[in-house]
Amino acid sequence: MKITRVYTGPDNRSHFEDREIPLKDGGKGGFMSELMKATGVVFRETDGSYNFDFHNAPRRQYVVNLEGEVEIEVGDGTKRVLRTGDILLAEDTTGQGHISRAVGGKPRKSCTCRRSCPASAGTRRSAGRTASSRACRA
Repeated sequence: MKITRVYTGPDNRSHFEDREIPLKDGGKGGFMSELMKATGVVFRETDGSYNFDFHNAPRRQYVVNLEGEVEIEVGDGTKRVLRTGDILLAEDTTGQGHISRAVGGKPRKSCTCRRSCPASAGTRRSAGRTASSRACRA
């Protein structure tokens, strides 16, 4: 399953990264990811005038677009539109942050799943990852 990650790079600006969440055959239940720890779920509606200038993610969290679209802009000016069903992993908890805008003047519904691990967990690429960082990896 493909997701879009927004993270803070060494330049202190936000960047996009495409990620794949591995799925395993769960039999009649379909294909499923491993269980990920979360501390809560928030449902949200934003109106069609939504335009949130540069801001950081308040915590490491998944944002699932339930209905509508949002345009995300990162530090280098790159923009992506996330549509219904798209998933964002927001990890830019420091640095410049990103911009979020409504698309086409239409409202949006989303669901935020707050991860229970710190923003830095799981972002290292070395073979020496700890068990906890492996568990928090997107």
